[in-house]
This record gives sequence, C-alpha cells and structure tokens, in this order.
Amino acid sequence: MQVTRRGLAVASILALGDSNLLQRTAAHAEAADESAIGQAVEALRKALLDNDKARLEELTAALLSYDHSDDRVQTKAEFIDGVMSRKALMKSLTFPDLKVGLAGSAAVARHIHASESETDGNGKLLARQGYKLA
Repeated sequence: MQVTRRGLAVASILALGDSNLLQRTAAHAEAADESAIGQAVEALRKALLDNDKARLEELTAALLSYDHSDDRVQTKAEFIDGVMSRKALMKSLTFPDLKVGLAGSAAVARHIHASESETDGNGKLLARQGYKLA
C-alpha cells in the first residue's frame, strides 16, 4: 500500500475529527452520567424511606464508608443494619440541593438530608448538617 501526502492529510483530519463534535460528545456523555447518578441517588432515597434491605444491598458498595455529622463512620453492614433496626418511622425523606461531580469512572453526590420521622406516635423533624472542620 502506497501512502501519499494527500492520503495522510485526509487520514489526519479524520483521526482528529471536529473538536467541537468531541466536546459535544463529552458534554453529552457527562450529562447522561449525571442523570444516571441522579437516578441512583433517587433509588437510594426510596430504599431508605421504604426500609428496602435488598435494594440497599444492591445500591451500596462492598467497601461503603458512610460518615455521619457526629463523626461516626459505618461500614456497609453497619449502615444497612442501622436503617433496618431504627426505631423511628420515617414519614418523608428528601435530598434537596443535589450536586453531582464526576472524576473518571467515579462520582460524588452531595445533598442535604431532610426528613420527618415519628417515634412512639410523636412527629419530629430531623435535620442533618455537615460542617467544615476548623
């Protein structure tokens, strides 16, 4: 096969492609990934609200590290056991202000945890807030 300058130029153009097309494709892929992450967060919210152990097992990684604002850190087993054994009836749960960040094949979802719970027939508002260490 004989390689000419013209053939090489055409191959280079095809190989490089339209940079705008590449950027649009990357942006589209990122938006699709963020949407999928949002759906996973919603599935987790529903599993927490419904005390769905099987779904919690599916949605959490084996090496889960679940940090609480009171400095407790739970493993996957501790986290799921805590959800399943809680004494309060969770009446509502929302995750307002959801922000998703992507880093390669990993994602971080941050949100506010707002819920309404009832213990022994008494409704109570539970609010969680993270804080910045000094």
